[in-house]
Amino acid sequence: MVGFELNEDHSLLEQTVREWAGREVAPRIHDLDRAHRFDRGIVPHMAELGLLGICIPARYGGAGMDYLSLGIASEELEYVDTSLRVIMSVHAGLNCLTLLAWGTEDQKQRYLVPQAQGEKIATYGLTEPSAGSDARGIQSVAIRKGDRYLLTGEKMWISLADVADNYLVFAWSDLEKKKQRDPSGISAFIVERAFKGFSSGTLKEKWGILAGNTGFFKMEEVEVPAANLVGREGEGFKIAMFALDQGRYTVAAGATGLIRACRDASVKYALERKAFGHEIGSYQLVKEMIAQMESDYQAARLLWMRSGWLKNMGRRNTRETGLAKWFATVASERAAGDAVQIHGANGYSDEYPVGRFYRNCKGAVIYEGTREIHKIMQADYLLGYRTDRPARCELPAWEGARG
Repeated sequence: MVGFELNEDHSLLEQTVREWAGREVAPRIHDLDRAHRFDRGIVPHMAELGLLGICIPARYGGAGMDYLSLGIASEELEYVDTSLRVIMSVHAGLNCLTLLAWGTEDQKQRYLVPQAQGEKIATYGLTEPSAGSDARGIQSVAIRKGDRYLLTGEKMWISLADVADNYLVFAWSDLEKKKQRDPSGISAFIVERAFKGFSSGTLKEKWGILAGNTGFFKMEEVEVPAANLVGREGEGFKIAMFALDQGRYTVAAGATGLIRACRDASVKYALERKAFGHEIGSYQLVKEMIAQMESDYQAARLLWMRSGWLKNMGRRNTRETGLAKWFATVASERAAGDAVQIHGANGYSDEYPVGRFYRNCKGAVIYEGTREIHKIMQADYLLGYRTDRPARCELPAWEGARG
């Protein structure tokens, strides 16, 4: 990317993902959403396009693209449906990029390579029934027994929980620090579905992202080899926060795609629908809503692209990525609400896609840091209450960033 122009590779990726998602998924997404069905057959196609390891270096089985490419793909996928972008968020963002930064060489060979190639699907397990924004409230524990850890606990609201092969799981490895809520007692582990004592299920009650899989998993003294400890003991909280930087980036880019989807659907409808003898697009208040969508889209795109550029340079971007996530998700909620309003009674039906956009957008305002959490974060930066100190591991600069 030079200035504000996409380079040739970025433009080709944008076109490729747009055409594939529009051709292969868009015609079926209404039925998948209505049936509450996750189509695992989509995943191999994403792997063929290189999306599951999009910015993982080629030596680890990835496509070796830059972090802007991850954002571009996320935006294009969510333009069709949020469930597609969620796959990118948890597999490529939360899991693979975290293993790239924090994993040992052995872990990268055993887990990152097959994940980047799409042979295995991976996700991230932090949230629990009693712990969401308050990550220190998790109750899962990991007890060391020789060369293994016994993990016990339950994770809730986990994307791909019931279809993933590998899980990046967080649990207390120091029970004394657990009593004190000292986050330096949390550790991170790679858990395989095949490990004895592991079970999962799908949540049926959610009202958004119905074509995606969201669920829970339980661990009953699951034996995890010590070689599957990610980072050092006690670094789990840092690793979890690092992972969220990557996931939030894909969420920001994806929400930007949803804003664009709302804008395009609203423009099309406003030119077709007539009221009082005129196209509704000719009325001032409809124009105002459409103009707001365009303004929000352009601003959100610039914010996530700025974060992507910082990632390419290997620079810390927690503040910028948090701002992009907060702005884009809140703006997508506004755009979806206005899109339903422009469509009137038809927006309230299942005949048009804007109702699905409205249901889907709400999740991103909650997960990976609620809008309230992000508001506090941004204020704390300005007030000097928060500063980002480099973690032991940072996301590696894109290998092509320096020519």
